[in-house]
Amino acid sequence: MGIDFLKGSWVAIITPFNKNLRVDFDAWNHLLDLHLAVGTDGIVVCGTTGEGATLELEEKKELMKLARKRLNGQVSLMFGAGSNDTTQACIMASEAASMGADAILSVTPYYNKPPQSGLITHFKSIAEVTELPVVLYNVPGRTGCNLQPETVAELATVKNICGVKEASGNLEQVQQIISLVPEDFSVFSGEDALNLPIMACGAVGTISVTANVAPDLMKHFNDACLKGDWEKAKKIHYKLLPLHKAMFAETNPLPAKAALSEMGLIQENSRPPLCNADLKTHKLVKKIISSFGEMS
Repeated sequence: MGIDFLKGSWVAIITPFNKNLRVDFDAWNHLLDLHLAVGTDGIVVCGTTGEGATLELEEKKELMKLARKRLNGQVSLMFGAGSNDTTQACIMASEAASMGADAILSVTPYYNKPPQSGLITHFKSIAEVTELPVVLYNVPGRTGCNLQPETVAELATVKNICGVKEASGNLEQVQQIISLVPEDFSVFSGEDALNLPIMACGAVGTISVTANVAPDLMKHFNDACLKGDWEKAKKIHYKLLPLHKAMFAETNPLPAKAALSEMGLIQENSRPPLCNADLKTHKLVKKIISSFGEMS
């Protein structure tokens, strides 16, 4: 089932914390305002980049509800409802609509390493408890589990499983998925350094870490791709490529938080077992950011 809003420039938004490691809601609202101002198409709240694994359910609800109120329907919202426990994933998925979500993003179960048949059961169970569009999330480098193209194709037959965020880093796999799923099934690039080739192969948007730091450029990039202006898209992509790489100089979201702190937008704090980025990363992102004035 095709969903019109499942395309374009989406940000896998970070969650800001204060020095006491509680959610910094003032910074949260400021980040939301920034994405609203530049025209970001969608925001993924409480995903893996948002440190969803160390957020309490009540914190997730408050983040979602504040985002819905602040953005007032002007930016689409996707709730990170994934878990390696199918029961817990279903509970979060079933509550996502009441939090204000327009869709949910559900990551493959991490650590368990289920077989493909287990993944099918897992995602079908999630889809059954919500009427919201479900976007699958494949990131084997973080989960130890790869969602195979044939599995995505089978899940795409479920009425409300409407897309996939593909972050395997395997361009051949992305092409296989696009060739197997219906034309109205939304394939998103989840690997910023491969955004250009993935979009050129037929993806309809990006769910990006880089969009935390350069949301305007990511919006321009996606708009150019969707209009078929590949020369413009290529120019922006190669300008952004150093930042794409820098965002993974250390474990995500540490470099993104380092960059946002250098920009004065957040306090650089993450909940254990994560920590702050090292000085080398700070120097790297600061140098890259300083070159962006001419690009906005």
